[in-house]
This record gives sequence, C-alpha cells and structure tokens, in this order.
Amino acid sequence: MSKITALILAAGKGTRMKSSRAKVLHEVFFRPMIHHVLDAVQDTAVNETVVVIGHQRNWVLESLRGYTITPVTQDEQLGTGHAVLCCEEACSAADTVLILCGDTPLIRPETLNEMIEQHRGNNSVLTLMTTLVDKPFGYGRILSNETGTVTAIVEEKDCDDEQRQIREINAGIYLADRTFLFQALKEVGTDNSQGEVYLTDIVAIANSKGQAVNTFAHDEPIDVLGVNSRVELAEAHREIQKRRNTELMLSGVTMYSPETIFIDLGITVGQDTIIHPGVNISGHSTIGIGCILEPGVCIQDCEIENNAIIGAWSTLQKWHVQPSEYIVPKTIRVEKKRSS
Repeated sequence: MSKITALILAAGKGTRMKSSRAKVLHEVFFRPMIHHVLDAVQDTAVNETVVVIGHQRNWVLESLRGYTITPVTQDEQLGTGHAVLCCEEACSAADTVLILCGDTPLIRPETLNEMIEQHRGNNSVLTLMTTLVDKPFGYGRILSNETGTVTAIVEEKDCDDEQRQIREINAGIYLADRTFLFQALKEVGTDNSQGEVYLTDIVAIANSKGQAVNTFAHDEPIDVLGVNSRVELAEAHREIQKRRNTELMLSGVTMYSPETIFIDLGITVGQDTIIHPGVNISGHSTIGIGCILEPGVCIQDCEIENNAIIGAWSTLQKWHVQPSEYIVPKTIRVEKKRSS
C-alpha cells in the first residue's frame, strides 16, 4: 500500500466570519472545527498528518495539543496552491497526498476511506471530490468535456455567466501523487482575479500532460460544507448535533425534542435513559442506565450512576450522583442593587 500524508489547510484568516479569531478555531459542537477534521483523518488509511498554519499560528498550534501532527508555517497567504507548496519537504516521505481544508468539520472518515480506495483502484495521479448543490455560489465549478472528463476547475470570481450555472462543484478534497502534485504546482501562475496560486489549476496541468483526472462524486453535499460565515457555522453545529443524537437514540436512549438537546461527542449514555428538552451534557461526563434528566438540566464533568433523576433546571459541575439518587433543583436568587 502506498503511504498517504494528509495535508490540512488551516492558515487563513476567514474574513467572512467577521471575527478576530482564526476561522478554524471557531467551535462547532463543543470543539474547534479543525478538531473534527483531524478526528476524521485519524480514522482513515492516512499515515501522517501535516497542518498548514499562518494566521494566529500560536493559538492554532496550542489548540492542536494532543494531536500528532507536523506543523508547516505559511508566512504569507498567497493562495491554496502556495500553502501546499510550503509542505513539499514535510510530505517527502509520502507516495500520495490527501489535501483537505480545516474548515470542513462535517467530513466523515468513511467518505475519505471510500475516496482513497477508489483512488488506489484507479491507480490515479489525481482524484478530486465533487458534489452537486442547488446553490453553487462561492464554490469552484467543475468543467468537463463531452466525454465527461474533468478539464478544469473555475473559481467563483473567475466564472463567466454560463459557468456560474454549473451545479457540480469542487468539494476541496484531493488525492494526488506526490511527485505530480509538487511538479504541477511549480508550473501554476497567478493570472487570476485574486493574484494567487490556485491549487485547482493542477487539474488543467494534468490534462495538458495527458493525465486523466478522476472524480469521486459524493452524494451528500452537507458533508463537504465549508464554514465561511456564522450562518454556516450554525448549520454545521446543527448537523453534528443531529448525527450525535441519532446515534444515541439508536443505541437505546429516549430523547424528547432532540433538536434542543446537546451531548458532547464521546460521552456515554446508558440504555433506557430519558432526556427531556433543553439538556446540555459536556466535558468528561457519563450517564448511567435508566436515568431521567428533566428539562433544562446542564451537566459538566459529572458521573451520573444508574437510575438517578436530575431535577429540572439543575446545573451540575464535577458531581458524582449515586444510583437512584434524586437531585432536587436549586433556585439561585440574585437580588438587584437598590439605586441610591
């Protein structure tokens, strides 16, 4: 099997977020969005992971403690192609490079593994993930010839009116032969509206060299959502919440109004537990079998043993609730200061 290095692009500012914080550090479902990408990559056939950092590099690196990565600094943000070129030395031991962005927290490991399997089966030099969307604004459009072969990717700002109607878009995830990738990137110019080195230009270069470009068509557009605004941040948050709650309900947990319930990834919840609306469970918590969590309960870093009942609107931090114990909700009153 060829050795694969994952290369995660996380150097950008994310100006559309309207924030002083680096985009990849914005939280989606209890954790920075880049963590979701790294978690997905760790469950694939990837051997090593390289992360390109730039804007607020120290904060980004600090957030990645606990992950085994090789950081590479992009001092100037000169485009996605330039970001990848900065990683040539870090990827020197790889046969294949998997490129994806740190702002795609919904990507699933099984999707990446399917793409890797197809890439290997086709003995491809370059495979890119595509999907169909109803509103393609902001995405690079896939250009194909009459035989269905991909000939190029055109970025939104460089599209003409006809190209803007194309619904097949670039998902921003690539598998490329390492030697081809870095040779091609050295041929990419900056003749575009942004004056940047576009990674997408390697498609046209592959065609010019007579190398077919294969596509991995993914039928779930939500999985490749790029988070570029607070609106998309909320959309990603809702999607992971839905996936998480579906997983728990299928394992035997009852949820009333699951759209209002937030339970962090990795938290164990026992069968026959009943969770009422508005419950929030985070940190290193465990919930036993047959518990009842009444409306509005907030639990952080707690161990709730079997058959316990947590009264409505209780807030628990670092508690150990005994089996069959009933936690009476507490009311905290804050008196207003009298004006003098």
